[in-house]
Amino acid sequence: MKRRPALMAAVTGLVSALAITGCSTSGTAAGGGGGGLTFMTFETPALTAKFWDTSISEAQKAVPDVKVKKIVSPDADRTAYAKQLQASGQFPDILSSINPKDFTAAGLLKPFDQKWLDENFTDPNGNAIDGKTYIPPTNSQVIPMIFYNKKIFAERNLQVPQTWDAFTKVVTTLKKAGVTPVEMAGGEPWSAGIPLSGIITADVLGSDPQWIQKRYKGEVAFTGPEMTAAVGKYRQLIGAGAFDKGALSVSYADANKQFLAGESAMYPMGSWFIGQIPAADADDFGTFLLPSETGKAIVPFNTGGTTSVSAKSSDVDAAATFAQAWSLSKPNLKTLIETDGAFPMLKNVPFEDFGAKVTPLYTDGFKLVTDDNAKVSAFGQVNNDDALPPGVVEQFNSLAQKLFTSSDTKGALATLDADWDKAAK
Repeated sequence: MKRRPALMAAVTGLVSALAITGCSTSGTAAGGGGGGLTFMTFETPALTAKFWDTSISEAQKAVPDVKVKKIVSPDADRTAYAKQLQASGQFPDILSSINPKDFTAAGLLKPFDQKWLDENFTDPNGNAIDGKTYIPPTNSQVIPMIFYNKKIFAERNLQVPQTWDAFTKVVTTLKKAGVTPVEMAGGEPWSAGIPLSGIITADVLGSDPQWIQKRYKGEVAFTGPEMTAAVGKYRQLIGAGAFDKGALSVSYADANKQFLAGESAMYPMGSWFIGQIPAADADDFGTFLLPSETGKAIVPFNTGGTTSVSAKSSDVDAAATFAQAWSLSKPNLKTLIETDGAFPMLKNVPFEDFGAKVTPLYTDGFKLVTDDNAKVSAFGQVNNDDALPPGVVEQFNSLAQKLFTSSDTKGALATLDADWDKAAK
């Protein structure tokens, strides 16, 4: 999943992080020295320590003579932590849910075999960067979906908005009624950026799916009219009181609790949030796509996946074999479906074969993936050619936080242009 707070590069922080995970300090080029492999994971309310331990044991059957040691990222930013480990000569052999573009230029990742990808996935090139795939396209996500509380909407005779004007009117009505219109986990950069990402995806990429590629070529800029207008909408929502004034201090976990407790009416969040809604309460919530300026339904799509392999591993073949086994494990996907709202994309496994128990809310979300509709890359959330340059995702998320209290849209976007140009050299 996409959870990426800003990098904390202080040496003391690195030492503390290494102590937390119990990582070896051998100083090897990769973490898999001594006949074993290291697997950098992360833990969330959905993907618990037990899940990782079980999934590792299952995938390790593919490499029975190799010990796999789990390293847990101390916070939600796996990419930043992987950079810390790499800087200290301890880059893991296998890494979960990182941003590949941050490592490919240095030749740190091994691409997966194209034949294996073609044989096993419905969208084998969904995560391709310059024709090579560094994260298997095992599942997909919609980032964001707008979750809403049906009871709050019904009590105020509100309909699901289909246009931006209708959406802002819903916000105004809820605000006047004393209800927080839109939940925001603004205390964590990765989640603070999701509402702004959703608006940009709907309007900018919805109108021009090639906008990111054009930005790489220097043909468009963040200070251009399309992006300026989209960011203006974000400021419009802030000015209308769509978010709680203290949203920048709200963690992702607390935002989830507040929305599920009925303290807010809507919540822009990735489809993984489906897995956080108790089955007994699922009928109380619905979803819709953030309306675009044109009114056309735009699906902010991300081809997901977990395992990347270090090209510097002491046993690259074993690491790749483990990563492939982990990615094709039906029990792993079953857990991701049920607890993390993942939409599977395995070619040879019918959905019913996972044995997953899902709610109508999940089924409705999955239809966005399987239906023929207008899918575009979710801005700042993908791991393919439309991924932002190294470090720019973090800058974008920081910008979303700054714009919560600053009206200097022009200056913020000019800074983002400069950050992009520097990172993309």
